[in-house]
Amino acid sequence: MFDTSDIRKGLKIMMDGAPYTVVEFQFVKPGKGAAFTRTKVKNLLTGAVLERNFRSGEKFEPANVETKTMQYLYKDADSFVFMDTTSYDQVQIPETTIGESALFMPENINVEVLFFHDRAVGVTLPNFIEQKIMETEPGFRGDTATGSTKPARISTGASINVPLFIGVGDVVKIDTRTGEYLERVGRA
Repeated sequence: MFDTSDIRKGLKIMMDGAPYTVVEFQFVKPGKGAAFTRTKVKNLLTGAVLERNFRSGEKFEPANVETKTMQYLYKDADSFVFMDTTSYDQVQIPETTIGESALFMPENINVEVLFFHDRAVGVTLPNFIEQKIMETEPGFRGDTATGSTKPARISTGASINVPLFIGVGDVVKIDTRTGEYLERVGRA
């Protein structure tokens, strides 16, 4: 059993008979009254996000969620196909379950797939990926580290903001949690 002191981002708990994951949390100690933890939790089955407050000392049942390392193979009509890297079994996950993670998921990447009662309910990407810039405006001489950015499209189709000196064909490191450019790791 978990209690409110165990609440952290990514914790998976059971509420009202469904698995939830904690998206955000904040410990609140008002001047008057008892302390509580304000959270945003995401239903792993429906994707709905709820705001919920928990009193100090409240207990939670852990969600029985299993994770497997799987390789993303390809996108079918409206689902994504993954392969278990040990048993070679394939699983199709609907596009609605994947959500915005699909924007930063190149083919053949290994991801963590969440299963709840043998049903795939979500995908966790690696924190960082390296992608090639496919399309962006050209940089001009003198465009250096000024803090300005421009939009660029990477090979998975996602659009990110990059510094002005980044050009087509450059390989950049991206934080998949925020979708932000981190650094250039290669040149065209």
